[in-house]
Amino acid sequence: MASEALPLTLHKGPLAVVYEWLGTADHKKIGFMYIIYALLFLVIMGIEAILMRIQLAHANSHFLSPQVFNRLFTMHGTTGVFFVAMPILFGFGNYLVPLMIGARDMAFPRLNAFGFWMTAFGGLLLYGSFFAGDGVLHAGIAPDVGWFAYAPLTATAFSPGHSTDYWTLSLLLAGVGSIAGGVNFVATILCMRCPGMTLSKMPLLAWMNLVMGGLILVTISPLTAAQLMLVADRYLGAHFFDTQAGGSVVMWMHFFWIFGHPEVYVLIIPCFAFVSEIIHVFSRKAMFGYPAMVAATVSIGFVSLGVWAHHMFTFGMPSYGNAFFVLTTMVVAVPTGIKIFNWLATMWGGKIRFATPMIFAVGFLFQFLIGGLTGMMLATAPFDWQLGNSYFVVAHFHYIIVGGILFTIFAAFYYWFPKMTGRMLDETLGKWHFWLFVIGFHLTFDFMHIPGLLGMPRRVYTYEAGRGWETWNMISSIGAIFQTVAILIFVYNMIRSYFLGAPAGNDPWDAWTLEWATTSPPPDYNFAVVPSVRSRRPLWDIKHPDDPDWKYE
Repeated sequence: MASEALPLTLHKGPLAVVYEWLGTADHKKIGFMYIIYALLFLVIMGIEAILMRIQLAHANSHFLSPQVFNRLFTMHGTTGVFFVAMPILFGFGNYLVPLMIGARDMAFPRLNAFGFWMTAFGGLLLYGSFFAGDGVLHAGIAPDVGWFAYAPLTATAFSPGHSTDYWTLSLLLAGVGSIAGGVNFVATILCMRCPGMTLSKMPLLAWMNLVMGGLILVTISPLTAAQLMLVADRYLGAHFFDTQAGGSVVMWMHFFWIFGHPEVYVLIIPCFAFVSEIIHVFSRKAMFGYPAMVAATVSIGFVSLGVWAHHMFTFGMPSYGNAFFVLTTMVVAVPTGIKIFNWLATMWGGKIRFATPMIFAVGFLFQFLIGGLTGMMLATAPFDWQLGNSYFVVAHFHYIIVGGILFTIFAAFYYWFPKMTGRMLDETLGKWHFWLFVIGFHLTFDFMHIPGLLGMPRRVYTYEAGRGWETWNMISSIGAIFQTVAILIFVYNMIRSYFLGAPAGNDPWDAWTLEWATTSPPPDYNFAVVPSVRSRRPLWDIKHPDDPDWKYE
């Protein structure tokens, strides 16, 4: 019984199991591989962050050289966006979307597998740079131009050798994988829904992954085009970003941020989906304002395409350009605010059960609100002129990425791990994970705003004493230690629970969507009989066929 609850087929020989997984086109196995891959890079990214925080803990530090710090800084940011957040969200989407819409698989299973392997090879290529040149102890020839790779730093005059080429080619591969995933999400959700599941009855997770897939198709292309132009500049004698030959370094910024800011919504919208599915189950109430939630999601997707240049207020845009991007950035907060009010209204008056998924979701609400408010401060161009290149922006960005995205990913793990493995994660360890992580998060990023207000620039590897930054940096570094301990508890909890956790059963949370109608873990074919739905909570209808409530939604 214990072995049957695990997604690995343990009774097969090891070579057969490896072949089965490496050659699979099953959306669940691909989703599982995306998640494991992203978790490995999460650990690596965390190690890079700890090394940088040790360097910045006190003034005039020589723990890292400037070159190694720049390489760690570049790899940390690139890894976090492209090889942690995106793969882990693609993993959950791959695993859950077909199950939630009553489908047997993704629309294009082989394209799905191709997308994963392109992403995987991209990450492996990027980290291969650590082992080239001087070797891993000196960070090899890892990229050192920042995760944004601003021109002219990427020109051969300033970046000789192949460090920038590793960055460019790895992201080109990952971009192809992302586009393959985006195509699959859109096609699967629009064309593969089970009988009775109209768009108005589709789970919010499916709606939000649909918008995410559409954004990927629109936003990855400018980044890919910019990278191809960069390769042409470096090796074919083009001058797209060479100002001395008539090119423009600002053009790179436009191309990059046309991708870069909608990318934040590519990451956060699936996280909104996790919160939406978790809060209403643990509040024992229907999601308040389902049509408004859908409309807000679609609105965010459209408006997010017109906000990119608020990253460029400090580069001297005309006043009318500044005014336009101030306005669009303020407008995108409106549908986001609608979501926050709807989540709170769902919880209001509910029978809230504070299991570990729920407390991570509630932590997200508080932290995402703060991150959004500091974002509105930075959306005001004169304020951004003062703080746009300071540590205030670093704190704001991490409030969104860690306080928003990572907290909801943890919530999703605790909620859907039983479905994926047939085992429950330990609740006591989960609470320890939450409280240590939330304490460490606030120690690190709350106090990081203060040196930014006091003038500490971004992207510096050290600083002089007597500027008032030492205490705040030390507190931030101590907070990173708390977060590290919390992550170690989380990893231990997953490994231990995978083998020794309590059996979960098919529906441990008494949930309402279709993934909980099949076994844990689901069989290869997902459903023995393709389900038919009548409402937005089909599993409630199955459990309570005579209950008059919940029928009219």
